[in-house]
Amino acid sequence: MFLLKQSPCKVNLLLNILGKRADGFHELETLMQPVNVCDELAFERTRNGIELSCNDHSLPTDSGNLVFRAAESFRAATGISEGVKIHLEKKIPVAAGLGGGSGNAATTLLALNELFGGALPSEKLIHIAAGLGSDIPFFLQDKPALAVGRGEQVQPLDFFPALRNKAFMLIHPGFGISTPWAYKNLARFPAALNGPKGRGKKLAALLQSDDLNAAAPEFYNSLEAPAFEKFPVLKLFKDFLASNGARAALMSGSGSATFAICDSVPAAEALIEKFKSRFGPNCWTAVVRNVSQP
Repeated sequence: MFLLKQSPCKVNLLLNILGKRADGFHELETLMQPVNVCDELAFERTRNGIELSCNDHSLPTDSGNLVFRAAESFRAATGISEGVKIHLEKKIPVAAGLGGGSGNAATTLLALNELFGGALPSEKLIHIAAGLGSDIPFFLQDKPALAVGRGEQVQPLDFFPALRNKAFMLIHPGFGISTPWAYKNLARFPAALNGPKGRGKKLAALLQSDDLNAAAPEFYNSLEAPAFEKFPVLKLFKDFLASNGARAALMSGSGSATFAICDSVPAAEALIEKFKSRFGPNCWTAVVRNVSQP
């Protein structure tokens, strides 16, 4: 049996850090939105073991890859002795704050569960996903979500009317930002480290109306503080997008990708051309219509 699966990315419409926890993690609230820029994974049952290949040869294909670890965790949880062959075709930039690796791991758990006849209930898949990484449970479902705790407690939300028929434009500058580095350096920005609780619910409520103008000022990312200090070009990107037609613009996650929300795909494509005229053609860019919704 052979399965081919699409693995989408996400953007953080809000990432509000509430403080450092006793266990070393950070307490946070984040509003995540799926975006239909996808990696592709192919799965095939084999006699034994885990075999992972990838078109991006800079990525590990052993336990250093979340896909491999997800497959290991699935086999351990089910006791299945058969193996699996996986090929990962990477299209989402790495270390971009777009959740590519987390989405790959979640897609792997879902695909293997399908490949092996629904061996695990959804609650067990969520438990495995949370153990692998904070963002991974979000990708087990396909709606926007509010996540709290260290990000592993995921509450799916209705699709946002304010984003209906909008387009997402993504920009990656060609370099990544380490998530551990971003959180470590957040300590130098007390206001960003200790944000007021409740921003996530407030923004979600605003997005449930049709008025994106009312919601846009509430888009926020605590991790822009350390990222913009070290990489000021990212602030230039965000400010340029905001002043050239984007309805909202923000760095996603720990960076280094920046996203903009535009009224339509043609508007987003026109903004990319303006962006390239200002900053050159070397950045990775993508434009997609917002994921399907009622």
